[in-house]
Amino acid sequence: MDSWAPPGSGPFVGREKAVEELVSLLGTERLVTLTGTGGIGKSRLAARVAEEYGPDLFTGVHWAPLWSLSNPTLLTPLIADACGLSDHSPHAPVDTLAGWIGSRRTLLVLDSCEHLVAPCAELVRALLGRCPGLVVLATSREPLGLDGEALLQVGPLSPDSEAMDLFVARAASAGVRWTRPEEFVAAAEVCRWLEGVPLALELAAARLHGQSVDSMARLLRGRLALGGGDESRVQPARHRALRTTVGWSHELCAPRERLLWARMSVFRSGATVEDVTRVCRGGPLTDSALAEALEGLARKSVVTLSDGRVHVYDTVREYGALWLAELGETRPAADRHALHFHELALAAERSWWGPEQSATFTQLNSSYGDLCAALEHLLATDPPKAAELAGAVGFFWACSGHLHEASHYLAECLRLVAGPSSVMAKLYWALGVVRCLQGDYDTAARLAGRADEEAFRAADTTLLADAAYLRGLVMLLRGEPLDALAVADRALARQGCAAPAAARCRLVRVFALTASGSLHTGRAEAEALRSDSVSAGEHWTRSYTEYQLAVIALQERRAADAASHSRAMLRDKRRIGDAFGLGLGLDLLAVALAALERGEDAAVAYGAGQVFWEMVGHPQRGTPELKPLRQHAEQSARRQIGDGAYDQAYGLARLTDPFTTLDTMLAG
Repeated sequence: MDSWAPPGSGPFVGREKAVEELVSLLGTERLVTLTGTGGIGKSRLAARVAEEYGPDLFTGVHWAPLWSLSNPTLLTPLIADACGLSDHSPHAPVDTLAGWIGSRRTLLVLDSCEHLVAPCAELVRALLGRCPGLVVLATSREPLGLDGEALLQVGPLSPDSEAMDLFVARAASAGVRWTRPEEFVAAAEVCRWLEGVPLALELAAARLHGQSVDSMARLLRGRLALGGGDESRVQPARHRALRTTVGWSHELCAPRERLLWARMSVFRSGATVEDVTRVCRGGPLTDSALAEALEGLARKSVVTLSDGRVHVYDTVREYGALWLAELGETRPAADRHALHFHELALAAERSWWGPEQSATFTQLNSSYGDLCAALEHLLATDPPKAAELAGAVGFFWACSGHLHEASHYLAECLRLVAGPSSVMAKLYWALGVVRCLQGDYDTAARLAGRADEEAFRAADTTLLADAAYLRGLVMLLRGEPLDALAVADRALARQGCAAPAAARCRLVRVFALTASGSLHTGRAEAEALRSDSVSAGEHWTRSYTEYQLAVIALQERRAADAASHSRAMLRDKRRIGDAFGLGLGLDLLAVALAALERGEDAAVAYGAGQVFWEMVGHPQRGTPELKPLRQHAEQSARRQIGDGAYDQAYGLARLTDPFTTLDTMLAG
């Protein structure tokens, strides 16, 4: 699959008929919604079919987990991310997403739509109307309500067959194997009492290492047998079975495990163990007690631990949130959560110029849902802190393609917050970078002016340098290199500027020197800046020095050096997940390959680069001097191998996974 899928607790068991029916529906219908109660297995069924059958039925399969999203404004950007679209355009997100999907035969899985039914329905209607090859598979506790929607009700597993198979498999995973006939009889009774609800069976199986299946059957008989009170008359038995099993798992947890369960309900993206420790500790949950409680919850299948991250089922999280409210800790837990991600963002900003930069990009991207949740909470409770958080992550998000999200939160902070000037300068600057990357240079220039004014009021040379970087970047992209050079020089003449801002201004200076024809000086300064970047362990600035060294090498007719610099740029851009930079780097590599008389390879590089340009929703971009280099290189490559061979190689690269092609290009 092309994106995240829910972590499973073991092999997929049963549902052969449901799988067959769903595969059939996906072959004939354009919108299929799996409905059913929480814990019934909708996501697992969708993941099974998408993973096993999707690649045979579709050219692309994309999974969008919606359970973490609370703000419907960000629904389309989240789905765009899941589809591999790093939207750098100023257009409405739905327009860019529809253009990216186009007419390709694509499966889009929208998991957990129940809290966003109306906005999901609106978006799906728009996409289906504009993307003739698109098929949407949704999971939801209720239908989307669109015409032509095919519904597949996901029910419980058959208690006497599939449920028993699942229960036996999960018991074996817990180290329990039955040998006596009466144990199998008791296990079958458990499956019947739990009505074949998969999550209930998972949670029950996790308890088998601490009690016999016979005692479990007796306990469930007492809880779910005759009567059941009023609840039994108004709810299906499987609702009561799941609620009982989740509640039972909760009761069987130690007090500290229950407290941790409740506090963990604040997380949206899953979380690292360190995140959980920092947000959830306090009171009886000391660090050691918390670690022990987390291990206990994992043994009971309340959480899943995978690659250092903690995942919680939606239904389990909801139950934890109810208990958090009962404990009166909902607001304190949200405050701690927001404060943690506020601190994480500030630490990330401080680590920009250093060896932690690429790891920080990864961390911020994996914590995207929680950063959004923290921003939403702080916008409602502490807007100045929200502004600090947005200012800290704005540039990271812009560099890694979250432009619409960055724009939304930065603009909201500017609407709600007035001062101090140091915070305002950073907000204007980050939003200006977003607008510049979206191609809106006029707005970016105005925001650079506002950032400069606020930085001057704050008497902060670092913020003044960042404002100068933005102004210089706009000038470069407009074809005004001498003006950009003057702006960068004035900023660098000031004393006391922090290393990241100074490096960005030095980068503007290198670009301006190259664009104005001072190749020798530009090359020397690019090499010096690259050396400083390498010494610091930094990758973003280094990648753009390699870009400039490649451009200079091409202009000096050193094609082999240009290819080497282009590959170095691509390695750094891949490390930090910059689709824009990958498109730019592949274009440069194509120019170098054409100059080396490798016309077919140049066509392949151009084709792969075009896929990345489509990912960002833009035609080819870059500083003005790159355009004639591209045009000349394409003409040269066509002359070398002929138009037919060029078009064939280019077209095949357009249809190939661009990262696969990139790996081939990097290998030489």
